[in-house]
Amino acid sequence: MQKRELLKKYFGHSEFRELQEEVIDSILSQQDVLMILPTGGGKSLCYQLPTMLMSGVTVVVSPLLALMHDQVVALRANGISAAMVSSMQSLEEIRAIERQLYNKEIKLLYVAPERLQNEYFLQLLHNLSLNFFVIDEAHCVSEWGHEFREDYRKLSLLKQNFPNTPIAAFTATATKAVESDIVKALRLESPKIVRGKLFRKNLTIRVQNRLKDGKAQLLEFIKSFNGESGIVYTLSRKSTESIAAFLQSKGIKAMPYHAGLSSELKNKTYADFIADKLEVVVATIAFGMGIDKSNIRFVAHLSMPKTIENFYQEIGRAGRDGLESQTLLLFGASDIVQQKSFLEDLPQTPYKEHAFEKLNAMVKFASSQLCRHKYIANYFDDDIEPCGNKCDNCLEPDRNSIDITTNAQKLLSAIYRTGQSFGLHYVIDVLRGSKEQRVLQNGHDSLSVYGIGADLSKSQWLSIGDRLLELEAVNIGEFRVYALTNFGIEILKGKHKIEINEDRLSVKKQKAKAKAKIDTSDYNVAIFEKLRELRLQISQKEGIPPYIVFSDKTLKELSIRKPSTKEEMLEIHGIGEVKFERYGEIFLELLTNLG
Repeated sequence: MQKRELLKKYFGHSEFRELQEEVIDSILSQQDVLMILPTGGGKSLCYQLPTMLMSGVTVVVSPLLALMHDQVVALRANGISAAMVSSMQSLEEIRAIERQLYNKEIKLLYVAPERLQNEYFLQLLHNLSLNFFVIDEAHCVSEWGHEFREDYRKLSLLKQNFPNTPIAAFTATATKAVESDIVKALRLESPKIVRGKLFRKNLTIRVQNRLKDGKAQLLEFIKSFNGESGIVYTLSRKSTESIAAFLQSKGIKAMPYHAGLSSELKNKTYADFIADKLEVVVATIAFGMGIDKSNIRFVAHLSMPKTIENFYQEIGRAGRDGLESQTLLLFGASDIVQQKSFLEDLPQTPYKEHAFEKLNAMVKFASSQLCRHKYIANYFDDDIEPCGNKCDNCLEPDRNSIDITTNAQKLLSAIYRTGQSFGLHYVIDVLRGSKEQRVLQNGHDSLSVYGIGADLSKSQWLSIGDRLLELEAVNIGEFRVYALTNFGIEILKGKHKIEINEDRLSVKKQKAKAKAKIDTSDYNVAIFEKLRELRLQISQKEGIPPYIVFSDKTLKELSIRKPSTKEEMLEIHGIGEVKFERYGEIFLELLTNLG
C-alpha cells in the first residue's frame, strides 16, 4: 500500500500537510531526522505512517503517561497496532505486551525515557527487529531548553546501543541553540532538520493588563465560548482551586488540576475533560504537555509564564483540529516580581543567567505593542510577516496610546529623591501629597516632588509604575525597594518617550475585550449538536474520548455536506476506511433522519 492510500485509509486525510511528506520520506530512507513544528502541525503522523510501510517495530519515547495513553488509544481506534509499557502496568500486562512484540503484532511501542536505562528492557529491544526510534518532546533533551529532563539527556545511549537504528526527534519549539544541543545530545548523524513556520493561522493571541485578580476578565472571555472546552493556567496550586471554585459559582463546569491533588482526583478530572463532561480545567503546568484533545477552543493564562517556550507550548493546546481558537494572557508587574524572586533563589550558574534572559524576553512580549506572532517567531529564529488580524496588536493597531513621559519622569524623580530606599506605594504617597505619618516623619513633605502627582489616582500611578517595570526603567531590590536603572536615568534626562495604552489609565471600570463569538454561519449548528450527542454516546460506550471517534472539524463538515453514501462520507476530513467501518453507518443513519 502506498503512502497516500495509508493516509486516507487509516488517518482519513486526502493530502499531506506542509512538510509531513518530506519527513516521512527521510524516515523511510533510514535517515536521522529532527522536526521542529508547532503543536497542531501534524508531527505524530510523520512517524506513525512510515512505520506501517516498514518491517519491524517503532519505539516512541514520550515524557508523559497520559500523552502516551491517548496516542495509543487513538492509534488503535484507527486500526493501527500500538501499545505502551509503563510503571502503571502489572508485570503480567507487560509480559503480555512482550509476547505481542515477539510475535510481531505491535507496530508502535510507547515508553518513558527512564525505561531505556533498564538493562532487561534494552535486551528485549536487542531481540526485536527495530525500524527507528522516535523522541517526542525532544526539547527536553537540551539543558538550554525550558523543560530539561535528566532522563532525556541520557538518551545518547540509543546510538551507543543501536548504532544502525535511525532516530527521528520531534518538538514544537526550539531556538537554534536548543536545536544544536538536541542534535549533539542524541548523537544524530547528518540529520535531516525540518523547521515549520511558527505562525498558527487559526490561533488569535490577546494580552491584557490584569485588573485586580483578573476574574472578571476571565469570566467574560470564557462565557463567549458558549460551553466549549478550554484550559486556564495559573501559577500556584492555591489559585487553581480558587479560580475553579469561582467559575463553578458562575455556572461553568470547571475543576482544578495540580500536582498536589490525589491521583484518583487528577485522573477523574482529566478523563472528564477529555470526554467533554468538563468545560474548563484550571491548572498549573502539571497539566501541560499531556493534553492530546483536539477540540480545545481556548487557553487563558491568569499570570505570566516564565518563558516564551512555556507560553507557546501551552497556548498550542488550543485549536489542534485546525479550527478557530483563542488565547488570552492576563499579566501584571507583580508577575515579574514573583518570577524573578523564584530565580533569585537559584545558585549562581550560567543556567540562572540564561533563565533571567528568558524571563526578560517574556516580559517584553507581554508589554510589546508589535505583532505577537512575529515576536514569537523571531524568538525562535523564524521570520514571518505581521499576522494582520490574529493578535490584539494587529487587530487594534490604533488603540489609544498616550504619552506618559512627563508622569514617568515625575515617578522616577520621586524614587530618586526619596533615596531609592522605599517601595512603590510609599513613593506614590509622596507624589500625591499624602499626610501619612511616615511621610511626614521622614521629612519627605519638603521634597520638590511632594504633591506634584495629586492629579492622578493611586491606581493610575501604580499602572505607570508597572509600565516602567515592564520597560526595565526600574528594578526591585530587597524588601521590594524600587531603584532606577540606566534606562530609567535616560528617561529622566529626556532621552526617551514613554507611552502606555490609555485603557490602563482609565478611571472607569474596564471590561475585558473578549473574543468575538466564533463564527457559526458556515455550519449547521443544530445538526452539529445532534452529531456531538451521537459521538458522546459512542465514546461513553467504547470508553474512549469523543474526539477520537471524530473531531469537531469532522462533525462540522458532516453538518455542512450531509453525506448520504459511504463514498461521500469518505470525502470528509478525518474519515478513512477504518473509521467508516466503525462509525460510518450510524452517522449516515442520523444524517438521513435529520434530513
